[in-house]
Formats: sequence, C-alpha cells, structure tokens
Amino acid sequence: MASSTGVVLAALIANGAIAIMKFVGFLLTGSPSMLSETYHSISDTGNQVFLLIGIRYSKKDSSREHPFGYGKAQFFYAFLVSVLLFGIAGWESLNHGIHAIQTAGHVEAGKFTVPVVGARVETFWLNVVVLSGAIVFETWALAKANAELQRQMTEFGWGSIREAFDKTSDVTTLTAFTEDTIALAGAAIALVGVVLSRYTGNGIYDAISAAIIGLLLMGFAIALAWENKRLLLGESLPADVERELQSVVTDHPAVVHVDSFRTVFFGPQNAMVAVEVSVDPDLAAEAIDDAIHEIEADLEAVDSRVSTIYIEPKQ
Repeated sequence: MASSTGVVLAALIANGAIAIMKFVGFLLTGSPSMLSETYHSISDTGNQVFLLIGIRYSKKDSSREHPFGYGKAQFFYAFLVSVLLFGIAGWESLNHGIHAIQTAGHVEAGKFTVPVVGARVETFWLNVVVLSGAIVFETWALAKANAELQRQMTEFGWGSIREAFDKTSDVTTLTAFTEDTIALAGAAIALVGVVLSRYTGNGIYDAISAAIIGLLLMGFAIALAWENKRLLLGESLPADVERELQSVVTDHPAVVHVDSFRTVFFGPQNAMVAVEVSVDPDLAAEAIDDAIHEIEADLEAVDSRVSTIYIEPKQ
C-alpha cells in the first residue's frame, strides 16, 4: 500500500506542475495540441486525487455493513477516474482537435511571438520548452510507477507487463503506470505536431496531434474501465495460483477430498480463500483444528495476497 501511495504522489506532483506549464503555454501560443495536453494533464492530476481518496477510504476498518473491509474502494475510484476524467478529457480534446483541423488552413503556424522577460520569443520555442519539461516530469513519474510494477512482477512471477495487467489487483499502480505512459506519449505527439507545423507553416499537424491525443485518452478510458470491471465484479486469483493453493489443501494428510475451492479479491493485493473439505473421519476434533491451522499457514506462505481464509471441514 505504501509503495502504491508513493507512486500516486509522484504522479500527482508531476502532473500538477505539467498542467500549469501546459496551460500557460496554451495561453501564450494558442496551440491546439497544447490545449489537448492541458486537458490531459488536468485529468491526470484529478486522477491522482481520486486514487488517493480511494487509498485512504480503503484503509477504513471493517464494519457490520462491510465485514471484509473497504478495499474495493480503490477499484471504484479507479473506475470513476476512467469514466469521468479520462472520458471527458478525451472527448474535449478530440472535439477541440477536430475543430482545429477544420480551421487549420486559416492559420499560419508557428510565426507568432510573445514578450517574455523583456524580449520577444517565438511561440514555437515556448511550446518546445513546455513540452520538453513535461516529458522530463512524466519520465520521472513513469520510472516510479514502473519500479513498483516490476517489483510486483518479480514477486508474483509475471513474465510480461501484459500478464501483469491481466492478473494484478493493484489498480492504483496499474492506473498510474498506464496514465504516465500515455502522458509521455501525448507530450511526444504534441511536440511532433508543433515541430511539423512550425517547419511546414501548416497548422494542420498541430491540429491532428490534438485529435490523436483525444483518441488516446478515450482509448485509455475504455481499457482502464474494462480492467476495473473484472475486479469490481469479484475476480478470483489467477488459475495457476488457485491450482497451487488447492494442491496445498489436497496434499495435507488430514484431507480426504476438496469439495469446493473458491477465491476472490476484496481489495488490492488482498484475497479471500474459502474451502470445503472432507477430512479423515477417524480424526478427533482437536486434530482437525490443528490441521486447519496448518493449512491456513501453508496457504498464506504460498501467496502473500491471501489474507482471509475460511475452511469448512466435513467428516
């Protein structure tokens, strides 16, 4: 949890600074892609705020109404981010980009100057400075998110980032990593757009960049919502992990047969295991209790995400 919080805070600082830089750049230059990137960074900043709320809310103690705690709050707030922030920001960016494309032929790109500290600087260079600064900040934030994702991949034996996306329950790190990756790509696309517009004199490239950034955001909104849906609906641990956990139960000498075996995530990196087993009918009640305690300890040792275990023995 602490690692995820650090990732979110790093992204919040980076995106907050970048949003201000990009908005000032847009006010000074009027660049369509710079406005799209402003929407992008504002949504990123709001994203981190929502994720921090989710992290804080998920730490609440369990109650009668929520006997398994509030861990799923992080799934909900990450889903809210994808729908409200990225969807809206993406739609606004796309609309602005389309409008800019329609009017690009009437604008001579990259030829304006603005006063800066007593001198006049061409707007193109302001865009370059702002976007280059954004790339530096986003690279730092992405490095933090990637380090945490790589740590999880090592811990759980995931062979690729794609596998991590399919199997992780840490939506906070997942969202921050994907968001920082797309933010870095968006800044690079915007930079390409303003450079092409400057050296061709045609504002269409800047406008197209704005539309591409909007599509990128909307695509991410759909992908993130889909990833959170599986956890909100109550996803089990990966099949290979379930098989390993079930073998722990099956291999215990007191167990005759595993009647049912279920797992479900009820928070980031927190899973419940519920098992019904047939045990040796000759065992005394005390021996059955000892066997259950042994199985519980073995299950927790196999996977650190197993935090709640229910074992129902039958003779």
